[in-house]
Amino acid sequence: MDSSHHDERIAMMSFASVYPHYITKVEKKGRTIAELHQVIEWLTGFDDSKLQELIETKVSFETFFKQAKLNPNAGLITGVICGYRIEDISNPLTQQVRYLDKLVDELAKGKKMEKILKGYN
Repeated sequence: MDSSHHDERIAMMSFASVYPHYITKVEKKGRTIAELHQVIEWLTGFDDSKLQELIETKVSFETFFKQAKLNPNAGLITGVICGYRIEDISNPLTQQVRYLDKLVDELAKGKKMEKILKGYN
């Protein structure tokens, strides 16, 4: 299901190029940047200042997730995102990016923050 070209493209994509799309997605649905940062911090361990540093240096998703301290419960994130079933993605980096996409989607869909984060604890 995952092609190496697709995985390579995701690895080289800069987090900074995708981040504004996350903001737009959540704000369109009445959510805040602070809430977006909360789900990013839950998944990666990055606080606001570290997140800002990673955005300013335009790190790739590969570097972004290499520096992350992935939440030990991230593996509990399941479901379909971008046409892929998260738990079936074999490439670890692609799976981690999809974890983030899924959390952003749940936030944008109006799910309560407590439900998003506690659902994976």
